[in-house]
Formats: sequence, C-alpha cells, structure tokens
Amino acid sequence: MITHLGISNVGPAPDMELDFGRRLNLLTGDNGLGKSFLLDILWWAMTRTWPAEVNPRLTAGKTALPTDKKQPATIRACFSAASRTIESESTFKPREQVWPIKAGRPANPGLIFYAMADGSFAVWDPARNYWKSVREEGKARPPAYVFSPAEVWNGLENEDGTWLCNGLIRDWAGWQKENGPAFASLQAVLAVLSPSGEEKLVPGKLTRISLDDARDMPTLRMPYGQEVPVLHASSGMRRIISLAYFLVWCWEEHLKARELTGEEPESRAVFLIDEAEAHLHPKWQRTVIPALMRVMETLRPDREMQLMVATHSPLIMASVETLFDASKDVWFDLDLSEGNVLLTQRPFLRQGNVSNWLTSEAFDLPSGYSREAEKVLEEATQALSTDSFGPEEAQKLDQQLRGVLSETDPFWIRWRFVAEKKGWLA
Repeated sequence: MITHLGISNVGPAPDMELDFGRRLNLLTGDNGLGKSFLLDILWWAMTRTWPAEVNPRLTAGKTALPTDKKQPATIRACFSAASRTIESESTFKPREQVWPIKAGRPANPGLIFYAMADGSFAVWDPARNYWKSVREEGKARPPAYVFSPAEVWNGLENEDGTWLCNGLIRDWAGWQKENGPAFASLQAVLAVLSPSGEEKLVPGKLTRISLDDARDMPTLRMPYGQEVPVLHASSGMRRIISLAYFLVWCWEEHLKARELTGEEPESRAVFLIDEAEAHLHPKWQRTVIPALMRVMETLRPDREMQLMVATHSPLIMASVETLFDASKDVWFDLDLSEGNVLLTQRPFLRQGNVSNWLTSEAFDLPSGYSREAEKVLEEATQALSTDSFGPEEAQKLDQQLRGVLSETDPFWIRWRFVAEKKGWLA
C-alpha cells in the first residue's frame, strides 16, 4: 500500500509531493491538470509497468515523459509491504527512454487494481505477476494483466494463442452454470454495487442474442420485469457490472494461484479508479464509492484496502461525507494558479447539500446556477443595493429573473419582496 509519492519534472507541475491516507484518497481538479496522470504514476510506482506498455491497444496509460527534456526527471515512492516499508527512486534515462528499476523481486505491495476512465482495466497480482533478476530461474511471468474495454468483455489472449482471461461474457456464463463460489461472489458484489434496494443488479437466465453468436449471454433482471442481455444494458450498468466482474475475476484467479503455490491469499489491496462517476446516473454516483469500500469486505472480511479515486463529481464528494475519517482518509485538489498547477491537500469539510460542493474548493464554480442565470442574478444583486435603480429597469430585470429561476428559488422570493417594498413592481 502506497504511503508517499514524489515527482519532479514529470507532468503538469514542476514538483508534487503526496502523503496518502491508508484508506480513502480523493483527487479533484479541472480537466487537464493531471488526475489521470497521477493514477498512472501510482500504478507504475507499485507495479513497475505502464498500462499501455503491457497492452499497446490502450489509448491511455502511456509511459510518462519528462516535462523539460534537458532536466532530470524523477519518480519517488514509498509504500508499505507485507513486512517492511519500501522506498524507491527512479530517474528517467533519455537515451533509452525508460524509467530504470533495480533488478530482483521487490517486496509485495499487495493486489493492485486499476479501473481507467475509458473502461480499460489492469491488475497486478503478486501471485501471478512479478519482476525478477536475471539470476532467478523459472518461466517469466506477465508483468501485469491489462485489458482494453473490448477485452474485458471478450477475453484477453496471450501472444502464444492461449487465453489469460475468458472475459466477462464467458466467465459469467460459466460461473452461473456451475453455481459455485465464483457466481455467489459475483451476485454479492453486484448487490453491493447496486444503487438501491429497489434496483438490485440481479443476474437473469442465460440467453442467446444472435444466430451467429454461439455464446451463452448473461442477462440482468430489470426492475420492470424484463431480462436484458448485458451487452444491451445501459452504459452505466455496463460500467458497474464490468467493475464487479473484474474484481471477482481478480480475486478468484488470485485464490487459484495461491492454492497452486501453497501460499496464503493476499491481505492487502490498492484500488485505483479514474472518473468514478463515468456513465453513472446521479443516484449511482451517490453510492459507488461507499459500495466499493464495502466490496472487499464482501470478498474477504480481513483484507485491508486503500482506495484512490479521481473524480469530477460533486455527488461523489458528498457521498463520502459520513464516511470520511481524517485519521485515514485524504483529499487532494489540483488547481491552476497564475499559469501553474498547484496540488493542495485540503481539509475535508462537510458541505451538506450537494450543490454546496459545486462552489467549494473542489470545483470552484461561482454558483450552482446556469451561466445565464448567474449573469442575471449578479445584475439583480447589484440592483437591490442601488438607490438609483428605477421601476422600468426593475420590471425588465424581473422578466429576466422569471426566465431563469423557479418560483420557489430563495433569491426569487427575496427579489419579489424587496422589489415590491421599493415600489418597483406594480
């Protein structure tokens, strides 16, 4: 589990230093300021791989490069392993275009999951992935398992034609036919990730969707009674069920690998999730992070999990208000100030109503209104404090306010009261 990350001359800021909480870490900031980039760096720091380096079909997760090609670039990391704390530092080699690492097998950081914003997934499993010195004997293992969005559903094929993963469709169907522990875990995780008790994600009967597709297709039982093939489900549902499948697949494969090696299952996991709100309806956004914090408890109660979440959603931030514990959780915020990207570790203060998050330091909006409404409200606010403002101007402004505010809006009620008292409105 990672405790510290430092980067110099890499990414949008000259230097960044982050001290992580041991449970939940939130990362906010405008587009282009480096949230996804930081998750890629975290993945590399713990796995020594870049996602797109392992799977060239990915459009994200590329190797990080120095900002200033003439200056040294470094990545420094500190993470707690099973028995000790590990510190590492790597300085980019421009001629070789690589981030060098020490030879040999490092200490184990735990299971590392990475859910990318575009639907790609990656996992580093200490039972199946590691890097070795040249003196170690035995067959080299894959450095990580990295799936493009299509491969999550259809399977991940090895270079030699063997299958590293059957994919969601085949695995789900196989688990359902066996009706064993894997399918029970999938059902449990789907239930945890469901947005509410009334809208549970429940597997339906297997079906076929085409004369030319021989696969047994999993279905979801919808609240309105129909069973819909998973490929025809909404993008939000596909996001959630792929997440559920990925977690169950990783854990099941880890258990099988540990059984083969005669070792105990891993007790630590780090989960990186980029744009946790991607494709999700607001009611799902309110539940996804608390649900993910419960998922590992569902798979293994005694596991310690660290969650790294990048988000643009005020609902995501509001959803953790009752869970956030400053002794083990941290919020980082990226801002643009005078042309420079600044990273700030902010105190997490409850905002109450989710709209208050929009105007907080997380999102920096002047209000929760539309831009058109903001302009009219600013004019109306100035008018209320201007003695020279007259009835004709007020009536015109009143019509504009009618077009942008609801009749129960607090400002509208205040405006009508003051305007009538001043005699502006007939």
